[in-house]
Amino acid sequence: MSLLPVHEALTRILKSVAPVGTEFINIHDALGRVTSDDIRSNLTQPPFDASAMDGYAVRFSDIDNTLTVVGESQAGKSFEGKVTQNQAIRIFTGAPMAKGTDTVIMQENCTRKGDELIINEYKTLGDNIRHAGNDVKKGQTIIIKGTRLNSRHIALLAAANVAELSVYGKVKVALLSTGDELVDVGSAVGPDQIINSNIPLFEALIIEQGGIPVNLGTAKDNRQDLNAKISKIKNVDMVISIGGVSVGDYDIVQDVLVAARLKVDFWKVAMQPGKPLVYGDFNGIPFFGMPGNPASAYVCAVNFMVPALHIMQGRCDIGFKVNYATVGHDLSAGNSRINYMRAHFTENDKGEKIVTAMKSQGSSKLSTLANANCLLIRDINTPPSKAGESVRIVILNT
Repeated sequence: MSLLPVHEALTRILKSVAPVGTEFINIHDALGRVTSDDIRSNLTQPPFDASAMDGYAVRFSDIDNTLTVVGESQAGKSFEGKVTQNQAIRIFTGAPMAKGTDTVIMQENCTRKGDELIINEYKTLGDNIRHAGNDVKKGQTIIIKGTRLNSRHIALLAAANVAELSVYGKVKVALLSTGDELVDVGSAVGPDQIINSNIPLFEALIIEQGGIPVNLGTAKDNRQDLNAKISKIKNVDMVISIGGVSVGDYDIVQDVLVAARLKVDFWKVAMQPGKPLVYGDFNGIPFFGMPGNPASAYVCAVNFMVPALHIMQGRCDIGFKVNYATVGHDLSAGNSRINYMRAHFTENDKGEKIVTAMKSQGSSKLSTLANANCLLIRDINTPPSKAGESVRIVILNT
């Protein structure tokens, strides 16, 4: 079977997935959720002309005269009268402008003796006023559909008096690990056994990306145990198996799942690491069969699972961001598969990225994966690169 190009594999995956259902939630639960509709403001903000400074609200036509301070306006308690010729009011930041006033003079630019006010310095008509609606207006779209909400969005929603909103449901992802040698973290490790790091890795990655992991446990390398774990796949939106998808005598995941009605779309991708990736449809649910080595599984997840998860969340920003960086050392030529090298970039004082590949790229090494903040992309049959040349990187930090 020939290897499928990465771009074609991703295209097939993204065409096969769609956003999950929607729900209404409270703003206090909205962090990290994805909007399923454009959101409009429920009010005009600010609702009135307000002072942007502590100072004095005046009529600009009187600004060269000696003025009389006739009251004050503070946030939550406005001046109820009307300012007439040669009058002023003391005003504080955020307080409503008084009727008749059109300019605010900063307090440090005034001299006041009792109720007598002299303006020493000013600029133009309308200075230091926040006009009604200069932030948002009632009915205005403030956040577009497909936005993953952060703390700044939450503040805007609150200011616009949006207490509830429609979001896409969280994607539930079933995780199934396989391998006789694997034991859970915290367990005693016997002869020939290793800790299963893939389940914690994928649980954390799925949570980072806004999904809900559902751990089905680790199946032994036999059909009976694997079928028992598969029977637990219920009420989820995506299925991930990790390990057992290569060509070894104990790599039985694909065969067992096909017998359980997995329809394989493709198997094996022209990438390094991560070649033995399986993708298909398991009873109407998107299925990813990941290789067992942690770095290989993670690279597959970055390139394929995460973009699919984003589509299913309804996000308008899909996948990890690809950027350019200057490589800090020479690189050998590419080979017959796209190589995603674990790497680390720094930024100089100009914001330019300088990237260095990890010395060891073994697909079982978690230390290099943990210390990487990007993947350095080496395209198929690309010529050697010299230090100082531009390369593409996938930025992993979110």
